[in-house]
Order: sequence, then C-alpha cells, then structure tokens
Amino acid sequence: MPFENLKPLVSAIVSEENTTRDEKLLSICQLLTDSIEYYNWVGYYFANHENQTLHLGPYVGAETDHAVIPFGKGICGQVAVSNNNFVVPDVAAQDNYIACSFTVKSEIVVPLFVNGINIGQIDIDSHVLNPFTELDERFLEFVNLEVSKLF
Repeated sequence: MPFENLKPLVSAIVSEENTTRDEKLLSICQLLTDSIEYYNWVGYYFANHENQTLHLGPYVGAETDHAVIPFGKGICGQVAVSNNNFVVPDVAAQDNYIACSFTVKSEIVVPLFVNGINIGQIDIDSHVLNPFTELDERFLEFVNLEVSKLF
C-alpha cells in the first residue's frame, strides 16, 4: 500500500478513543508490518535519559533479546545520541550493529520528538538488502509526528 494511503490510517489510529497509547502504538506497528512488504519487524524504543538507555515498547515481529539498549550502542543507540534518522542498507557492513537475527539485512531508525526532545524512535528491520528510500524516511517522520500527539 502506498505511503500516502497509509497516512490517514495512522492518523485514525492515533485519534481512536478508548484505546491505550500502547494499544495504538501496537496497531501502528501492525499496520506497517501488514502493509509494507519489506517491513519485517516494526517497533518502538523509548529513552530513559537519566540512565542513558532505550527500552523496548510495543512491536510486531520476531521476539528480540534487545529489550534495553545503551545510548550509543547499535543503530538505535546511535540515533538516541545523534537525533538523526539512520538508514542502514546492509547491516553486515555496519560496525556498531547489534545482530538481532541472521534474517535481518537492513534497518531504518527514525527518532520520535516531543517538544523538541528525542523520547524514542521507531525501528524497522527488513529481510531485504537496501529497500529503504527517502520516501520511507519522510513517511516514518510523519508517523512519528502523529505518534508524538500521544505524549
């Protein structure tokens, strides 16, 4: 499904009544996994700035042992420090990559800002080499802008 068609669905999930924030985040993860063929694992990590760690939130995909990630470690940890999107076309070529599964070939991480503070990020793994484009980045920035309304 094209990104433009997904945007109103994401907005509708965010504005749902009688569902918790985590239920909404899980619904967004499920929507993205179901709708975008190369999004094989979609989840949120949230920052604990005091401890300099990221903590796994709602996600859809294979189980992960990476429930807590130190700032600076792996792709997610680097985004927690840089506050910038990070697209990894081939995880095998990345020095500071935390291996989740041999099936993961690429990753994209986009920070989630609330009032100018990076409170977390959306993390997407793909079983395909180099599938992410600037369109993915812009779409995920939109998703996170919508999600920021939940905080």
